[in-house]
Amino acid sequence: MCDGGNAAPVYKIVNENFPGSNITTIQRHYFNDHNGLDFIKRLVIEENNSVVMAVKSKYYCLAAASALIKYVEFIENMVYAQESLRVVFQGGERTTMIDAGTSSILELVVNLENLKSSHSLFSVLNRTKTPGGTRLLRSNILQPLNDRETIQARLDCVEELTDSSEFFYGLQSALERFEIDIDHLIASLVQIAKQDTDKIRERRINTAILLKHVTDTVPALCESLSEGKCDLFQAYSASLKDARFCSVSDLLSNILNENCRYTKGLLNMRYQRCFAVKPGISAVLDMSRRVYSEMIEDIGELIEQLNGKYDLPLKSCHSSSRGFHVQMLTKDAPSKLPEDFIQISKTRKTLSFTTQELKTINGNIILQIKDINMITDAMIKHLNASVRSNIGCLYNLSEIVSTLDMLLSFAHYRTTTECVRPEFTDTLAIKNGRHPVLDNGRRCYVPSNVYAAEGKNFNIVTGPNMSGKTTYLKMIAQLQVMAQMGCFVPAEFASFRVASQIFSRVGSNDDMETNSSTFMVEMKEVNYIIQNVTDTSVVIIDELGRGTSSEEGVGLCWAISEFLLSEKAFTFFATHFIELCRMESIYPNIENYHFEIKHVTCNQGRFRTVQFTYALSRGFTREVHYGLDLAEMFDLPPSLIQKAHVIADEIDKRTGEADASVTDEQKANNAAYKFATRLLQVSRSSRLDDVALVEYVRG
Repeated sequence: MCDGGNAAPVYKIVNENFPGSNITTIQRHYFNDHNGLDFIKRLVIEENNSVVMAVKSKYYCLAAASALIKYVEFIENMVYAQESLRVVFQGGERTTMIDAGTSSILELVVNLENLKSSHSLFSVLNRTKTPGGTRLLRSNILQPLNDRETIQARLDCVEELTDSSEFFYGLQSALERFEIDIDHLIASLVQIAKQDTDKIRERRINTAILLKHVTDTVPALCESLSEGKCDLFQAYSASLKDARFCSVSDLLSNILNENCRYTKGLLNMRYQRCFAVKPGISAVLDMSRRVYSEMIEDIGELIEQLNGKYDLPLKSCHSSSRGFHVQMLTKDAPSKLPEDFIQISKTRKTLSFTTQELKTINGNIILQIKDINMITDAMIKHLNASVRSNIGCLYNLSEIVSTLDMLLSFAHYRTTTECVRPEFTDTLAIKNGRHPVLDNGRRCYVPSNVYAAEGKNFNIVTGPNMSGKTTYLKMIAQLQVMAQMGCFVPAEFASFRVASQIFSRVGSNDDMETNSSTFMVEMKEVNYIIQNVTDTSVVIIDELGRGTSSEEGVGLCWAISEFLLSEKAFTFFATHFIELCRMESIYPNIENYHFEIKHVTCNQGRFRTVQFTYALSRGFTREVHYGLDLAEMFDLPPSLIQKAHVIADEIDKRTGEADASVTDEQKANNAAYKFATRLLQVSRSSRLDDVALVEYVRG
């Protein structure tokens, strides 16, 4: 990222494509593929060491890994333990590519207008209970699967979870106990600090306590999974019966107290650390803990003495900054506090202070805690080192918990929404599909149909502004993402072709940061689509060519449409250029659709308004000057609207309508093409037997 103090070209590229990102530069010599391969060989756990064969020739992968590991070790001031990391090499062959611009436009993770808004696909689906499940859901939305077998396995699980409420709630109850972040726990376990400090010792002891909490919850999860019938549930149940879980549990039970557990709260967790190790293992540790307990009792006795001496309702409190101190309600405080009370702080409801004797006890407690942590940490170090030899099972547990949590979210969505299990064929067909975000709690949403196949792979959508074109395009892409995640979709019927890429060109705004005009932004985005589109891509384009003149815009849209037609990608093209609709008579794999509107006359025929139906129909829109009709809704001066109509009519007369001439031969060829593609589709996807299929074709 940085060479000799100067930003490398890759830095500029990343900064242009991901503006606002926090980028840290690293000097070029840290990007060393040989060091990266050595790191992987040294750090990868034994059961994943085959990854070395997959990455040994990946220069950029190894160089980036080398720089990343060195950076993390430098920032965290630690080194990773040998054979402690699960290293996996994953290319894009099993996931669908969605670029950053498309994910933003589709509002997959965050809302475009309000980053804190819940109007995004992630917010609609997110009912996860664990941090790992939340991260996995987000990554699956941004990179959905394109492996049919895995998708079907997930759909089977979601269907079983929703069909059996007892299984659903039992599994959910077991997962709720995994409230800690297993990935962070593993990271703490494998990182070895270069220098021990009080915080490092506390973190190591916390890691052991959290590890005990996790291993104690595995049997309950395994028992819940045993009730599942799907292959994925059975595979996860078998994985949780790994003997290494018992080995880790035995190692922990030999050292840690049986009642030691993870608790919330600073003081509670400190108490757990003090008494984490079993009594009787170290006489010095037992003595230190006895002294600590006596100090805590002394604080209670001191508060009681102060209560009796000054006849005040005092109580002891604890905070990270002040330690133990005295607190009382402001309304119960006398006009003048005793001189023994020092370091007084006042809030609206409470009064906090301490005494010199209490400060002395606090200081002694801190010293005693350090002694206890040092003795405990000496034992925990050896314990953690022994656990690392079985760390592979913890990586598997993290993956299982995260995936189950995400599947439970999908099941929750299915039970609270009218949706259907998607099918996967070579056709994109949706009956009465609904936008998953806008449909959330809205009864007035108008559903729409979607159809695209090999013989009808290009749909042109027209209609007035605000008629629903952009929402329709976003709905198609979001439903495609949901289906490939393994989630049910809001529709009466849904069939999808697995997409390798999802592209979008929606919206028209200047980019001030890169000094790009609206038209330049459009051309950059379209060029990216043209260079990367494949036969299995899904492309949505909205309002292309509006950043230049109408003649140039129509010409560009026509040429770009012809290119996309040749690629066989499923393309949905929303436009105001009615001239493009003439392509349907030339190319047999183009279909025209439009959103209908109604003109309503009120007040005895003096005013005419536009009523949006949001209903999609075949053919292109027949509305003329609908932009002027829409302008009337905003109370512009009537004289201005009338003048605009006159000018528009004059332009129409001059331009005329140059309809494309279509010969009878072209019409016959188009009809033959449509019939042939329909036959191919029926032969590939039909579930009818041969006799019924022949009757269907004849009919």
